[in-house]
Amino acid sequence: MAVKQRHLLAIVLVLMLVVVTACSGNDNGGNNGAKADNDHANNGAAADNSAGNDGKNDKPADTGNNGGNAGNDAAAEPLGKYDPPIEVSTVRIINDTYKFAEGDTIDNNVWYKAYADELGIKIKNDWVVSGDGVGGPGEQKMNVSIASGDLPDIIPVNPNQLQQLIDADLVMDMTDVFEKYASPLTKEIMNADGGYAMKSASSGGKLMALPNTGSSMDGAAMIWLRSDWLKKLNLPEPKTMDDVYAIIDAFTNQDPDGNNKKDTVGIALNKDIMGGYAGLDGFFNAFHAYPGIWFKDASGKLVNGSVQPETKAALAKLAELYKSGQIDKEFGVKDGGKAGESQGAGKNGFSFGQMWNPLWPMVSSKDNDPNAEWQSYPLASVDDQPARPQVTLAVGGYYAVNKKAKHPEAAVKLMNLYIEKSFGESSDPNKYGNANGLEVFKYAIELASPPTKNLDAHKAVTEALKSGDASKLNPEQTLYYDKISSYLKKENGTNERWAYDRVFGETGSFVVIDKYVSENLLMNNEFYGAPTPTMVSKGSSLKKMELEVFTKIIMGSSPIDAFDKFVKDWNSVGGEAMTKEVNEWYQAQQ
Repeated sequence: MAVKQRHLLAIVLVLMLVVVTACSGNDNGGNNGAKADNDHANNGAAADNSAGNDGKNDKPADTGNNGGNAGNDAAAEPLGKYDPPIEVSTVRIINDTYKFAEGDTIDNNVWYKAYADELGIKIKNDWVVSGDGVGGPGEQKMNVSIASGDLPDIIPVNPNQLQQLIDADLVMDMTDVFEKYASPLTKEIMNADGGYAMKSASSGGKLMALPNTGSSMDGAAMIWLRSDWLKKLNLPEPKTMDDVYAIIDAFTNQDPDGNNKKDTVGIALNKDIMGGYAGLDGFFNAFHAYPGIWFKDASGKLVNGSVQPETKAALAKLAELYKSGQIDKEFGVKDGGKAGESQGAGKNGFSFGQMWNPLWPMVSSKDNDPNAEWQSYPLASVDDQPARPQVTLAVGGYYAVNKKAKHPEAAVKLMNLYIEKSFGESSDPNKYGNANGLEVFKYAIELASPPTKNLDAHKAVTEALKSGDASKLNPEQTLYYDKISSYLKKENGTNERWAYDRVFGETGSFVVIDKYVSENLLMNNEFYGAPTPTMVSKGSSLKKMELEVFTKIIMGSSPIDAFDKFVKDWNSVGGEAMTKEVNEWYQAQQ
C-alpha cells in the first residue's frame, strides 16, 4: 500500500516520498535512498570492463577536463545524437506497479525508443529484478553485483552503495563531464534546492553521481481533518494544540458520523509512528521535537531530534491520548495502508499527513460518503512559537557511472532528455509521464524533478481558475486545471477531480506548503551526507530500539521515564559515536 500512496500522485506529481516519501532518516542520515531505481514520485564494487560497450568503433571518452569525447560535433551537444549509435548498459529494479502497453516491456518502451531515436543511445538492461525498498531483492542484487564486480555503465544506487563504490575507486568523477554536457535546464533543476542534492552526490568536492532530485517541501507535515464533522460539532479550526485536543476528543466521543455508535477514533496512526501515511511527524513538530533528523542546537552543533527533551514531552501527551482512547488502539499492528483503509472507511477524521493525502486515502472516504469533506491546515503549536515541519533531503537515489565506461557523458545526456521531456519547452506528460493510465515516467532510467514544481503548479492553476485563462499553463498544469474546473462546475465525473482540488485548488494543501515556504518555517535535516560508519553498523538497531521504546511509552506499557533510559542506551550503543561523526562531517562542509 505504501507504493500505492506514492504512485497515485506519481502520475503527475513529484513524491516521498517520500517521501518519501516521508523518510525520517533515522538509520542513515537525511537521505536514506531506499529505492535504487525510478519508482519514486519524482514526476518518484568492481567495474565490468565490457558491460554495455559492444560498439567496436566507439572511442573511449576523455575523462579529464574535456569531460568525454562524444565522437562527433552533434553528440557533443546536451541533446545531440550519436552517429553511429552507442550502447549503454544499466540495471533495473522495478515492482508490481510497473505496467506496460501491449508489446512494451522494461527493455522496449517509449523512453528507450526516445533514447535511441533522439540521442542515438541504445539501452541494454544487464538485469531486471522486481522488488524494491530497503533490504529488498533489488538492493540485495545490487549488493551482489558490487561484490562481484559485475557492474553496468550506469549504476542506480542508494547512499550506502554509492559510498562503497567511491571508497573502492570504481566510479567516475563526473564534475567536468556534468559541467560540459548538462543542459542549462538540467543544471538549474539539479541545483534548485541550493545545491544540497548535488553536494549529497559529491565526495571531496567531486561530483560522483547524478542525484534523483525531488522536493523536500512536498513532504512537510500538515493537519488534515473532516471539515464536515468540524462544522457539525461546532468546533474551532485547529489554530492551537488545545484546539487540536478538543477536535480529536470530539471526533472520538461525540459520534461525528451520526450512526449512534462509538466507532470513531481521534488520531490515525501507523505502527512506524514516524513517516509514511498517518505518521506523527506533525504532532512531534508541534512540540518543537524533530525525531530522526539532525539539527543545530544552541551551541551550533548537530544533535539528533530523537533524544531531545521536547520528544519526551510529545510522547507523554501521546500516552495520555492513547489511554483516553483518542488514538487507534490497534495502531501497533497497522501499517500506513491499513491506517488509510480505516480513514477511507470513515473511522477517523483527523491525521497528520502530507499534501497528497486527498488522492489517497481521502478520495476513498469521499467515495464511501459523498458528504465527507477534508481540509488541510498548518501545524499548530504547543506555545507561542510557530510549529516547524521537519523535512529531509529529497533524493530518491543516485546514478553513478562506471569508471571504465566508454561514454560517461551519456549519463548526463540521458538526464538532459528526461528533464526536457518532463519539464522543458517540448515536455509531453501525456506521452512520457502518464499515458492511458500507465505510469510511463517510471520506464526512464534516470529521473530528477525541480523542488518547486508542484507549488508553482498550484499558483499557476489557481491564477488560471480566477481569470478563466488557462493559455499560459504547461501540459501538466493544464491537466490539473481541467480536473478542478470540471469539479467546480459540478460536471459528472469521479471524485479524483475533488482530490485534485483539495491539493492544487484555491484552498488546497499547497496553500499550507506556500505558507511554510514564504514564512521560512521548514525545519531541514542538516545532515545530507553519505551514511557514517556508525550509521551503517548501528543505525538499524538504534532505529529498532527507538521504535520499541516509543511504542511502549505511547501504549502505556512503559512509563514516560523510560525515555531517559532510552537516551542513555542510545548514546552508549552507537548514538554518541554517530553524533561525533555527523559533526565531523558538518565541520568539513563549512
